[in-house]
Amino acid sequence: MAPPDSHPPICDYEGSTYRTDFWEGRGRDYEDRAERIALRKLLPPRGRRLLELGAGFGRLTGEYAGYDQVILLDYSRTQLKQAQEYLGKSDRYIYVAADVYHMPFRASAFDAVTMVRVLHHIAQIEEAIAEIQRIIAPGGSFILEHASKRHLKSMVRYWLRQQTWNPFDPAPIEFVELNFDFHPDHVQRALRGAGFSVKRRLPVSLLRIPTLKEHIPVGVLAGIDGLFQETGLLVTPSVFVQAKVPGAPSPVVPAADLFACPRCGGNLRPDAEGNLVCENDGLRWQVRDGIYDFKAPIDED
Repeated sequence: MAPPDSHPPICDYEGSTYRTDFWEGRGRDYEDRAERIALRKLLPPRGRRLLELGAGFGRLTGEYAGYDQVILLDYSRTQLKQAQEYLGKSDRYIYVAADVYHMPFRASAFDAVTMVRVLHHIAQIEEAIAEIQRIIAPGGSFILEHASKRHLKSMVRYWLRQQTWNPFDPAPIEFVELNFDFHPDHVQRALRGAGFSVKRRLPVSLLRIPTLKEHIPVGVLAGIDGLFQETGLLVTPSVFVQAKVPGAPSPVVPAADLFACPRCGGNLRPDAEGNLVCENDGLRWQVRDGIYDFKAPIDED
């Protein structure tokens, strides 16, 4: 768990209409399908408990049908409310508002974690990835997508001197505040530094070109993308990574022990109002409208 006094900047989608502004009716059906193809290739089809980080409105959550329980984590409460409306009521889903640096979960709580279209908002990826590794049981999987700086368009623009930054430089590039592109090798080193074993990397969204998307059927584009993913040539704007926690597969913690205080890791117990109270420091965390809110203790909110 990250130190309680560690507070990297966080990109907050609170109040955002991301679902309608970015996805629905916005010409991104090809990207959606290509990402689903990659996710199905890398994610184990079945498991006990899966955590989706930066779940947003639940766009990809339907891909986790083989998991007994799915936890959706997002920093935005409004995104989680949209996910509740999008997915409908189900005991399989638990909604958690928290940041990726201080997650309110026990060690080895999950046998799979996914994070798609989120890493580009993470300022301290080494710290975040270490926290993710902590909560995955031995033998568990982490499926990570990241925006890549080393893609064909950036290479051509660099060679033509139409951009100043070097796509081959391993350092991240922050092109807008809290929006980063990463070199694939930089992400791989961060994963290995946190104790992950990187098993596979897939190039995704090769054909993310407006003209192609306007004139070629989505199914054809996605099919070509799925074939190109098998080449392993990391020259696309998106890269999917399959990483594993070393060790023999181990059972995840029981549901009753899922949560822990994100400040100190202490035990949490429900109070008379249904909120959660830390037995160590007395901090109270709100549970409201089906959302476990760990963004700030009740008294600090």
